[in-house]
Amino acid sequence: MSGKMPNGKRLFEESKKEARVYKHKKYIAQTVLIDIKAGKDIVVLNEKDAEENDINAGDRVGIKIRDNVEIVIVDVSSQLVKEGEIGIFTDVAEKYRISEGDIVEIVHVPMPLSLEAISKKINGGIMTKNEISSIINDLMENKLAEPELAAWITAIQIRGLNDDETIYLTQAMVDSGDKLSLPKHPVVDKHCIGGVPGNRTTMLIVPIVASAGLYIPKTSSRAITSPAGTADTMEVLANVNFSMEELKEIVLKARGAIVWGGGINIAPADDHMIRIRRPLHLDPKGVLLASILAKKKAVGSEYVIVDIPVGRGAKVEDINMAKDLADDFRKLGAKLGMKIGVVITDGSEPIGNGVGPALEARDVLRVLEGNGPSDLKEKAVLMAGKLLEMSGKVSKGDGYDVAKHFLESGKALKKMKEIIELQGGNPDVKADEIPVGEYREVIKAEKEGKIEHIDNRAISKIARAAGAPFDKGAGIYLFKSKGDRVKVGDPLFEIYAESEAKLTFAIKMLEEFKPIKMEKMLLEEFY
Repeated sequence: MSGKMPNGKRLFEESKKEARVYKHKKYIAQTVLIDIKAGKDIVVLNEKDAEENDINAGDRVGIKIRDNVEIVIVDVSSQLVKEGEIGIFTDVAEKYRISEGDIVEIVHVPMPLSLEAISKKINGGIMTKNEISSIINDLMENKLAEPELAAWITAIQIRGLNDDETIYLTQAMVDSGDKLSLPKHPVVDKHCIGGVPGNRTTMLIVPIVASAGLYIPKTSSRAITSPAGTADTMEVLANVNFSMEELKEIVLKARGAIVWGGGINIAPADDHMIRIRRPLHLDPKGVLLASILAKKKAVGSEYVIVDIPVGRGAKVEDINMAKDLADDFRKLGAKLGMKIGVVITDGSEPIGNGVGPALEARDVLRVLEGNGPSDLKEKAVLMAGKLLEMSGKVSKGDGYDVAKHFLESGKALKKMKEIIELQGGNPDVKADEIPVGEYREVIKAEKEGKIEHIDNRAISKIARAAGAPFDKGAGIYLFKSKGDRVKVGDPLFEIYAESEAKLTFAIKMLEEFKPIKMEKMLLEEFY
């Protein structure tokens, strides 16, 4: 309902139908626009009005606008709005087409199904398909407050999800966004659960398998806590922001693409959940599985290879946990109509030499050009070969050799150039032409010995202190690997930054984080 508030009138007449639905008295108020974007469907009620109508901060109410009841979350104030007024934030006003001075009816509403489902999970219950869908739908419509979402994710962290709940969550995430439908087969994909700096195998696997004839619409993420995500690194070479239709066009032409998933509206519910999970450092296994599987399902993947790096400093440090996770991927993938293969790899130290977008892009191009880091090359060839075998493109046991042929023959480089050009980049760029930070510091060995460990987390923190991933040319270039012997003064790694201040900050971090650890000398005493 809209129009100016009549003098002396406060309440709308309730119909018998409304009286059965709403237990409390309802009232009307005049809208006052607040020039702030709340980011959620929040309104402000006067403190006295709220108390009189038994409404508390954080409650949900319906605001009746043109015979539609929209559910919003209440905040209360004694100063921001007067009695008889309701404060409407600008994004809420735009969403529901509310103008200054409109009259809206405020009604009590029952607790939404999503809140009942959250409470159920907190108490150890098993959520149904409809309950999980209601949570994701309300999340997408900004109808759940952050504490409510945090409570739900915490409950999942503690209580876990069973297989059915994980499938329901996966499908709800898929349904929250757009889907890619390719009239071509087979469609393959790849995912790594992360945690290993420099692990840019995606940018080699895509051109290898695409040049072999498979379709691979790779949607990748940006860095969250790492020095670079695949999307950050690919962005050094080409644009990564495309619509779903543009992605489809690129893949139909080149058979492959490497784009940022956040720009395509694929499983966007996951992005909302990440914003809640990140500051709380929560990563429930069921949510991790659903997040990955939803994004693969949304692009129509039929065959997926998943990389689970294991080792000291990786996300997964225990081999048995990795095997359990691998079983979950295969089992749940089958229920979703995808064949998933899993490789458990050594994640105890960085892959390649470069850490940071531009430095990692250099590594990728060097491998394609024939002279890049051997560990990055071998891992990419291994995984590409597995995809070729899984999809039936080659016989079992032949995948590695076929993938290696497409890489070493230059066909993968040619395909990568085609993809770069279709994504708006320079297809003729050479590895050594990629600009990196001009402020640099070489860190040298202070004692002789054998390198026992290169700490993933320390490398990541120092590279980020230098400016990565936001400064594309920032990061670290490693000269040594685990097991190498060094003498005093030998270069261990070089820090790159795009400003002197950030380089100084990164060097300062070395006082706290020692990324390279040497083997200890054991002394025996004889008596």
